[in-house]
Amino acid sequence: MDKSAVEVVETKLRKMNEAVEDRNEQMNDKEMKGFLQLYNRYMVGRSKKQQIEWDLIQQPSDNMLQRYDSLPKPQKSEEAALLSKLAVLKLNGGLGTSMGCKGPKNVIEVRGDTTFLDLIVQQIEHLNITYPGANVQLLLMNSFNTDAETAKIIQKYQDTHVTITTFQQSRYPRIIKESLEPMPVTHEGYAHQDWYPPGHGDFFEALYNSDLVESLLAQGKEYLFVSNVDNLGATVDLNILKNIVDREVEYCMELTDKTRADIKGGTIISYDGKVSLLEVAQVPPQYIEEFKSVSKFKVFNTNNIWVSLRAVKRIMQANEMKLDIIVNNKEVAGQKVIQLETAIGAAITYFNNACGVNVPRSRFLPVKATSDLLLIQSNMYNLKSGSLVMNPARQFGTTPVIKLGTEFKKVAQYLERFGSIPDVLELDHLTVSGDVSFGANTTLKGTVIVVANPGNKIMIPAGSVIENKVVVGSLHVIPH
Repeated sequence: MDKSAVEVVETKLRKMNEAVEDRNEQMNDKEMKGFLQLYNRYMVGRSKKQQIEWDLIQQPSDNMLQRYDSLPKPQKSEEAALLSKLAVLKLNGGLGTSMGCKGPKNVIEVRGDTTFLDLIVQQIEHLNITYPGANVQLLLMNSFNTDAETAKIIQKYQDTHVTITTFQQSRYPRIIKESLEPMPVTHEGYAHQDWYPPGHGDFFEALYNSDLVESLLAQGKEYLFVSNVDNLGATVDLNILKNIVDREVEYCMELTDKTRADIKGGTIISYDGKVSLLEVAQVPPQYIEEFKSVSKFKVFNTNNIWVSLRAVKRIMQANEMKLDIIVNNKEVAGQKVIQLETAIGAAITYFNNACGVNVPRSRFLPVKATSDLLLIQSNMYNLKSGSLVMNPARQFGTTPVIKLGTEFKKVAQYLERFGSIPDVLELDHLTVSGDVSFGANTTLKGTVIVVANPGNKIMIPAGSVIENKVVVGSLHVIPH
């Protein structure tokens, strides 16, 4: 891209940024530099788009993708020393709006009145009490959307055995799709809602700019375990930690077996002799079906990442990291815009001795919708020291597939439609659509499909046991 064009964009952006009265709502110099580098790479890349060469893709070697059950277990005597090298970081930039909730997603109640963040703090406190001297710290990477509210929330953890540190990821301006210039606004400067957080790939730059890398290294911390705040399966695992310490792995990605519901998830490959992440957006159109197949690409990225702090420092100091740009199309106030984002998984190619571990599905329990929430809140799981453990009474190793219709989309609607969370221990599949309500103490077994046609209503009475049934229309089901 022409240097003068970048300078024009920078001048315009700086003027709008300086017009923002509240300094906390402005981009700082490091964010400005980061955005302009990303923007410049995007503009250059538009005319020089490179597609992946499909013939160069190979399945990862056993060294690149290890099986979890092959990892050595640490001796009891070394567990505390391993944990003393670790800090835990949660990606905490998301709001609960997609589930009809206000504020950060971390405050959604997932087990009784216990929130995502409550469970995370319980997990880490349990480690610090069990292993005196480990002092596993909790870091939260907030976005400007969640930072202020999270600062208030974490005050309630002051008396726990957990040190909590927050920092904020970057704020970038959206780009008008037609003109490809940073989005102008109707007022003179940017307001809170005019910015966007540029994806979790920003983690590396935001962490480095916060000076936390140096601080953690000075405290003897060597590794970070990074995961999404809403993945309740992402707990500290000593087997994985021992493996990366013993093998001096700089970056380790957790992947789990793919099902037909996970066909769009990124997967680990060997590309030109180096470990890489292959995302669906990189796949040439003629190979999309092959990519989605569970026979060739058997695992997908859970976004549970273990990373060396020394390696992050080295790479960021050298300004080596140029992550693949994800173009996210949006519409804001009737204006078509794009957001330039990056993903943390794409960074795997920049680290030495990087690898993946094929972990059990139990380490991937994200809550993206009320369908996930129903499973998490059910008797499918028991709660132990903040961690969800599958109920031993469940006779199968897999969890049921649950699909709830739009009437259940918001948490408040979802809660109104269940007198209590059903017994799902023997459930394989549940699909619910339309105006459907469940009474208290219901039991669902096998495959259950309940569909209320438009304008009709179905009420499942309290105490009902429904097994391998399709219920359609408008009716009250008589309990057994």
